[in-house]
This record gives sequence, C-alpha cells and structure tokens, in this order.
Amino acid sequence: MGSIGVFVVVSLGAVIFFTPLLSVREVDVTGTTSIPEEQIRSTLAIPHGQPLLRVDTESAAQRVADIPRVESVRVQRVYPFSIRVTVTDRIPVVFIDTPDGTHLLDRDAIDYEIAPPPPGVPRLVTENPGWGDPATEAALDVLESMPPQLRGQVGQIAANSISDVVVTLHDGRVVMWGSTENSARKGAVTLALLTQAGQAYDVSSPDLPTVR
Repeated sequence: MGSIGVFVVVSLGAVIFFTPLLSVREVDVTGTTSIPEEQIRSTLAIPHGQPLLRVDTESAAQRVADIPRVESVRVQRVYPFSIRVTVTDRIPVVFIDTPDGTHLLDRDAIDYEIAPPPPGVPRLVTENPGWGDPATEAALDVLESMPPQLRGQVGQIAANSISDVVVTLHDGRVVMWGSTENSARKGAVTLALLTQAGQAYDVSSPDLPTVR
C-alpha cells in the first residue's frame, strides 16, 4: 500500500475514533424485568454522542454487574449508533428471615436483596444460610430437582446438614428428604405418596418410603 493509501486508512480511522459520525445515540436495554431501565442507563455512564469505538464495553458491563439484582450482563456496540445492554436478572429461589429483614437468595445462594418474598418462594432454614454453605447448597439442589407440581407446594425447606433435608408443604405436611442423592426419584415417589393420607412422608430411602 502506498503512502497515500496509508494516509487515507489512518485518516479514516481517526475520523471513526474521534468524531461523532459513529457515535452513541441510543441505548437499548433488553432482558430485565425487575430493574428500571433508567437505572441501567445511568449506571452504564456512557455519554450520549461518544464515538462507539471509544466506549469501554467491558468497564460498562462491570458497572452494571455491580447492581445487586443483576445476575449477568453483556454490553455490545451496534453500529452505526447504538449500545445494546442484555441483562439477566437474579431470580429469588428461597428467602431467609434475619433480624434486619427478609433476604432473597438466588439459585447460586447469592443473598442479593432485602425485600418481601414473591408468592411461591419458600423459606430456607439452615444454620449458616448463604453462598458457600454446604447445607444451603443441598437445600437448593433438592428444590431444583423437584418436579414443578411438587416444588409449587413447598412452603419451607430446612437443611440441618447435607444429608438431612426436610421439606414442609404449605398445608403443613412434612417430607423427610434426607440427602440430595436420588433426588429425581424422591420427587416422583413423594408426588405418589402425597395422594395418601398422612402428615409425615419419609422418602430418604425412596425404594422404602413410609407414611405416618
């Protein structure tokens, strides 16, 4: 490439990088249902009119990721003049009661918000609830393994240890689940047992369940 060609390419690059020809004119937020779009836009802190090539998408994404209710986020340049922000919200799976209020935990046991639990979200009871706690992880694994028609009946799940998980249904009936082993089998057995009269259902050994 001759010197004139190099000059043209360099000049064109400078125009794109420093001028508003390809600049931010709109921010498109998608995915989130619980976080105000204006909060996301203000947290991005991307000036209107900034050339797209000068937008640090990684830093912008990190700022949005610091919002507690954000599980994941992706920030992309969309030429000629847009920024697209795709946000995945944290979804409450359980809640815990503490002296300072009701805390919501997501599927990874991240305690991300103090707020009233949405309908259908069960209470979690463990000695040290939260991320990194084996008993909490066991309880969440059990909930995840349940068929939807059973999970929807759960009012509380307690884990005294990873091998002692106890489920209390909204109607007061109790299911002794035991460990997380064979949870899919235990869920199917529990649904069948709940058609029988009783108050306590032990599926810790799913091939030898009992009803009392």
